[in-house]
Amino acid sequence: MSTDWKSYKPLLVPAIPDLHEIKVYEKNGGYKALKKILSDKKKWNPANVINEVKTANIRGRGGAGFNAGLKWSFMPEPDGKPRYLACNGDESEPGTFKDRKIFEFNPHQFIEGAIIAAYAMQIEVIYVYIRGEYRPFVQKLQKAIDQAYDNGYLGKKIQGSDFSVEMYTHMGAGAYICGEESSLMESLEGKRGYPRVKPPFPAQRGLWGRPTTINNIETLANVPLVINNGAEWYLSIGPSTHPGPVLYGISGHVNRPGVYEYPAGMNIMTLINEVAGGVRGGKKLKALIPGGSSTPPLRADMLDGVSMDSDSLRQAGSMMGTAGMVVLDEDTDMVEVIWRISYFYDHESCGQCTPCREGTGWLQKTLRKIMEGNGEMRDLDILLAICHGMEGRTICALADAAAWPVRYSIERFRDEFEKKCKKTVYAVA
Repeated sequence: MSTDWKSYKPLLVPAIPDLHEIKVYEKNGGYKALKKILSDKKKWNPANVINEVKTANIRGRGGAGFNAGLKWSFMPEPDGKPRYLACNGDESEPGTFKDRKIFEFNPHQFIEGAIIAAYAMQIEVIYVYIRGEYRPFVQKLQKAIDQAYDNGYLGKKIQGSDFSVEMYTHMGAGAYICGEESSLMESLEGKRGYPRVKPPFPAQRGLWGRPTTINNIETLANVPLVINNGAEWYLSIGPSTHPGPVLYGISGHVNRPGVYEYPAGMNIMTLINEVAGGVRGGKKLKALIPGGSSTPPLRADMLDGVSMDSDSLRQAGSMMGTAGMVVLDEDTDMVEVIWRISYFYDHESCGQCTPCREGTGWLQKTLRKIMEGNGEMRDLDILLAICHGMEGRTICALADAAAWPVRYSIERFRDEFEKKCKKTVYAVA
């Protein structure tokens, strides 16, 4: 990592009082990137904006880690009919709570990034989908959107140019499945949140059958940074394979839980011990769930030299996901933790696909049986068989998200599961 984290100054949520107010945001360089593009549309034509973002390698902060500029390039050429940008602020993954910081403290940087994305993909309508439990932050975002309209950054002929774009907020109703991009689109259309079969992908057939791109809130908040400073500058922050600032949400058994902004590629033990104040009560670290509840947990002895970027975590046997780090101390009952996660996925499965609808239920019931001391050794093999029957066999990735914590916890903490299981004794006739 090329950036010294101790001297790092936040770029996504800087410590500037009242930055959520548009005048303060403008005073601190806000909407400069958008004006830069609109004032020289020959240099900053849509293709060049996409190329700059692609070169910067802004990787999606919503979990998948896909190159945002490359994703934008999948949109077909305009045909005179509607095209859409859907901004995913559903943030319902347990252990994830970083987008709310942008809504609360720096909504205009996200708005500016979304407008630039719309310009690059020649889109005229933006929808921001936010989880219903975030009502106070929805209100803050709506106020910022209203300010952007009042100051000529949204609406018709933005800043006197020929570019127009509208932005609308839409509140979800507490369904985790609507964080999946195609379910999000179904919900926006007023339908039940059922994932769609892909292909066709959203860029070919999205909202109301028209080309659509879905980006995470934090992802879009990075866009003005690239336009203002250039792709080369952006690539110098953190590892080039996963560059830029990241909002790390650290929760669980630490002394200072919270959201911390630092470059990507931070050493995990540095984040736990120095940034979050170490494991609370002076206890030992047992495990880490590195990127939200769906990412495979890692034992403490697997964390040496591992950093918070996609490549490092993949090599360690997990994923970066949303960078929602859940720290677990030595007294943690891993069976109970995984049961709680499984209970959540059982509750949140939309029920469209049989492997997920039935599999999530059997996972949590079997884990509860083990947790309560009624499990048998064969139940561990049954759990692994259920996981195998779920992984890669459903329309969306919720089944995988439910199976991975179970599979990898049994593999990595098998002794804890076995301690709660009775040895099965069969009577011989």
